[in-house]
Amino acid sequence: MTESTPESASESLREQMERAIREVPVLLFTKGNKHFPRCGFSKAVIDLFAELDVPFQTVDIFQHPDVKPTLVEITGWPTTPQIFIGGEFIGGGDVVREMHARGELEPLVREALARAEAS
Repeated sequence: MTESTPESASESLREQMERAIREVPVLLFTKGNKHFPRCGFSKAVIDLFAELDVPFQTVDIFQHPDVKPTLVEITGWPTTPQIFIGGEFIGGGDVVREMHARGELEPLVREALARAEAS
């Protein structure tokens, strides 16, 4: 499912996605991946998290035809990228860029990473 989370044949796609959301402190569902974004919005979000110099993982919505519709079922948000921090859906690219501009994103990310490290 993610760059470091192997898929399990016994789990449904939705279960795999929900597990990744819970377990990965900073998870981005993007078009493409962090090494090869396939749209400008995904690239902008990937660049933002790279600029923060924090660990994050991406899930390429093109990797499986059911990822995007399953993601929309989970969040009710129709567009990508979609960003999850500390297991919580934060929003799309515009929301995250606005949070970053207001200085709200980095503390949220650092707190989620600290919680993950402590558990």
